[in-house]
Amino acid sequence: CYTCISPFKAARQALAEKVIYINKNLYGHINFDIFLEILPEPRQITCMERRSIRDIRNSEFIQATLQAVQQKGFQNVTLSEIAAYASTTAASITYHFGSKENLLEATMRHLLELLRREVINNLKEAKTPKQRLQAVLTANFSDSLFTKTHCNVWVQFWSAAPYQPALARLQKINRSRVASHLRRETQLLVASERQHMVEQALQSYIDGVWISAAQSTAVIDAKAARTDINNLLDLLVSAG
Repeated sequence: CYTCISPFKAARQALAEKVIYINKNLYGHINFDIFLEILPEPRQITCMERRSIRDIRNSEFIQATLQAVQQKGFQNVTLSEIAAYASTTAASITYHFGSKENLLEATMRHLLELLRREVINNLKEAKTPKQRLQAVLTANFSDSLFTKTHCNVWVQFWSAAPYQPALARLQKINRSRVASHLRRETQLLVASERQHMVEQALQSYIDGVWISAAQSTAVIDAKAARTDINNLLDLLVSAG
């Protein structure tokens, strides 16, 4: 599927005719078709390319939102402040997302998608129930996801979710997804009467580490966080 090229062809033809008219006395008869060959063809932009350009721009806005929210706060940040981080205007962001609320929702969807991809990638090498559970847990502390900016924004997202239906829906989806992963594997690793407690302990630990990282001024150590969550899992599973 290509965008309309006819206006470009018309412009090329008009330019060619003008040059031919000016130089006709010098060069005599000129084959019009041959002359057109020396003018550059307009690049044909496919619909796929246009979507790609739009996606790239949207990604830039989301990255700008993460930076702005970390500095200004989830509730207080304005479109103008976000636009400044993206070197654009608030009107441009509104054109792409419609409103600040839509942009914030898209930003949270971006973080949730990062987590989902990390889980899927980790699960590729997992063979046993414990390895699969480790894959799910350590995905929360991947190098690309577990960063100061992401922790800061995600904690603010949690606090805002109860008051914004769109964010509350995302929070519910994420909680259900994580709970499903934990439940599926813990039932194969611990006694049934301890299963719920183990699931709650693991989820609470992850939440606590993220909140602590968001509030701390220390440098985040994702590798150490992955080691700690695995050690906790070993402790909980060994208890039977």
